[in-house]
Amino acid sequence: MADKAAMLNARSVLVTGSNRGIGLAIIRQLVESSNSPEWIFATCREPEGPRAQELRNLAAKHQGVKIIQLEVTEPCSVQAAAARVTEHLQGAGLNLLINNAGIVKPSTLESETPENMSEVYKNNVIGPMVVSQAFLPLLRKASKESPQKGMSCSKAAIVNVSSKGGSITNPIFFHVGHFINYRCSKAALNMLTRCQSLALAEDKILSVALYPGWVQTDMGNTIGQPPLTADASVKKILNTLGHLSEKNNGTFVNWEGETVAW
Repeated sequence: MADKAAMLNARSVLVTGSNRGIGLAIIRQLVESSNSPEWIFATCREPEGPRAQELRNLAAKHQGVKIIQLEVTEPCSVQAAAARVTEHLQGAGLNLLINNAGIVKPSTLESETPENMSEVYKNNVIGPMVVSQAFLPLLRKASKESPQKGMSCSKAAIVNVSSKGGSITNPIFFHVGHFINYRCSKAALNMLTRCQSLALAEDKILSVALYPGWVQTDMGNTIGQPPLTADASVKKILNTLGHLSEKNNGTFVNWEGETVAW
């Protein structure tokens, strides 16, 4: 059986929201792969908090994992994280940025509030934008110095973790929960991805929006019983990331690499 990340050959990867759920599963499977990245930057809001214990245990066993404090809604925190990552890389670039951190506030169309909408947008749209801006110099460096042609996640890429709930064509589970703030934020994140793909095409930096599926996480469990475990989702995600190329730039795909309708 092929290694779960055999096609993904990134020297350096950064994941936001990596202390639990999909983010933690990505870190775990990257360190377990036969071609594990040299640098794995696991970022989260509170690295010393109780919710990051599992991540700390993982980092203690694998010296390639560097835990870095990063609060996506605080530009100063993002800049500090970028400075630390730059130090660790010692002149090398960053191959793969996975904007995974996100939140949801349960709501209906009538109960939605400006405060909730604003907070969710800060986390799910503005956060990925600011993080991508901060790490863009490192992504450009990785792309410029790579001997690879075209685009790939092993060369230089931004992967924005989105949701089918943000699909305008098929807004799934609306009968289960409106989640207006979340749906609108993911639709906006998809547009951010499209804009990144257009603006960064000349730099050969791949930009994609990724739907990880309905996964058994704190967020996924709020609307029922998800069919996918985080590990099962991430196994397919890493395989998909390994196969993405220039033709996928600016697209919206699911964990298995299938196109999702905007």
